[in-house]
Amino acid sequence: MFTGIVTDIGEVVSVETRGELRRLRIACSYAAESIALGASIACNGACLTVVAVASAEGRTIFDVDVGAETLRLTTAGAWRDGTRINLERALKIGDELGGHIVTGHVDGFSTIVSREDFDGMTRFLIETPWALARFVAQKGSVALDGVSLTVNTVEENRFSILLIPHTLAMTTLGDRKTADALNLEVDLMARYAARLSETR
Repeated sequence: MFTGIVTDIGEVVSVETRGELRRLRIACSYAAESIALGASIACNGACLTVVAVASAEGRTIFDVDVGAETLRLTTAGAWRDGTRINLERALKIGDELGGHIVTGHVDGFSTIVSREDFDGMTRFLIETPWALARFVAQKGSVALDGVSLTVNTVEENRFSILLIPHTLAMTTLGDRKTADALNLEVDLMARYAARLSETR
């Protein structure tokens, strides 16, 4: 379980393809001794399991395996050496819930339709698949590349979000441009509310 509050920006340092599985090696600033084997780390919003940890050249390196389903539903298949990704450690009891409840189970891709920069801020217009659009509500929450964000406006299968300077500086979203794909996780409560409505 996560909150969508990014705590580090990692860098992919190697990608090894093993059939339909990919082993990724990611550099980060977390202390190596603080990462346990089997720990969950959200990587651009996708919850991945740590399978190895080491220190190299003053950086912590951890390995994760990315399976076929995650490659299909997320942007992980496009990650290469040098790709920067948002990282978040799993939530612990007693931690501040500063964003919203995020599971790390990415629902699919969204695409940036337009980017508007003004007064140090950025507004994205996002297009989402129709199957996911019904879970996006004005003033509701979404996670984009693992970042908890508030939805400003919604029209059909498009919605807008506003990024403040702090978010632009502390996440990779400041690097994103028109036509880029983002990992989308819809709000957990919206998903369950929709399911309950369907089964009545």
